[in-house]
Formats: sequence, C-alpha cells, structure tokens
Amino acid sequence: MNDAQAVARILLKEKAVFLRPDDMFTWTSGIKSPVYCDNRLLISTVKSRETIVKAFCQKLAGQKIDFIAGTATAGIPWAAWIAYEMKLPMIYVRSSSKDHGRQNAIEGSAPEGSQCVLIEDLISTGKSSIAAARKLQEAGLVVTEVMSIFTYGFAEVDKIFADAKMSFQSLSNFDVLAQVAYDDKVLDSQTLDQVLTWRKGVVFP
Repeated sequence: MNDAQAVARILLKEKAVFLRPDDMFTWTSGIKSPVYCDNRLLISTVKSRETIVKAFCQKLAGQKIDFIAGTATAGIPWAAWIAYEMKLPMIYVRSSSKDHGRQNAIEGSAPEGSQCVLIEDLISTGKSSIAAARKLQEAGLVVTEVMSIFTYGFAEVDKIFADAKMSFQSLSNFDVLAQVAYDDKVLDSQTLDQVLTWRKGVVFP
C-alpha cells in the first residue's frame, strides 16, 4: 500500500470524507457533490495525524525550504506539526487582513526572499489556496509549492495552478480514495463508476 492509499484509508476510517452519492452535498461554491471532505476532524486523532505529518515530511525531505506556511485556519495545525518535525520556523496566512492593530495578513516573521511551502488541509477549486499563496508572494516570499492532505483532482484546478505559475501536490486524491472505498467495500462497482464520472464532469460555477 502506497502513501496515497494509506492517507485515503485514514480519511475514510476517521470519517473525514463522507461519500453520499444518493443525497448530494452542496459546497459553498455551489457545486453539487457526492463527497464532502472535513479534514478538521483529523486534528483530534493521534496515530492518524502522525501518519499524515510523516507523509508530508517525507515529500518535503531534501527540498530547500526556509519556512513552513499554513493557511488559516485549517492549515495551521498541520503547518505547526510539520515545522516542528522538520525543525523549521512557521508562519501562517489569514484569509483576510485583520481590521485592527497592525492589520497583518501574515502572522509570524519571515525575511523577504525566504522560500516557503504553503500547507492546506484540502484543495478543492484551488482558488483560496492561490489567494493565500499570492499574499505570501506580495510579502516578498517565494512559494515553492502548495501542499494539501487531499484534492478532488479536478482538471480545472490543474489549469488554475498552471495559469498562476504555481506548483501543487496532495498526499492523496479522489480517484485513489474512491478505489480504496471500493476495495474496502464502502462502494460497490456501480457507485464507484458513478462518483468517478461525477469527478470527471464537474464544471466550476
């Protein structure tokens, strides 16, 4: 079993991913989906989160990174655990600047020109991830890539990141998770085909 399969199995075991093909979820973006991902549930686990943090660190090993950056709020705990394991400093990015005090968009202190990786818990449409990365770039930091625990693997996301000239990767993705769900008899073959067809046909609003 590879890391992507192991992470997918964790997401299913911890019920961080819900599969409901007969009663579709509606995302904030308006997309109707047979799957809903809530990776915040993982922060309350111990062994599962350790496995995920280890997988992040293995992917980052050998890269030239000065800082680990997290997105507020869901990316913050993962960035903190990764930064601790890799003995690197950490910063985090707010979705919007504070409206009081120093009105910071970025918390922590990183010198201009520092190289950082941005940690997300989930990449769905990719828009919020790119917005956070842009804030880091506007502060003079170099974003080497965006990393997440899970992504749905939409083709349009690949284009959005390519247009933004940004690199991204995830520990696991929807196709792997759907296959693991089928192997573990969470989905039957008909439902597997149904959710994979949905993933390929999603159109962003």
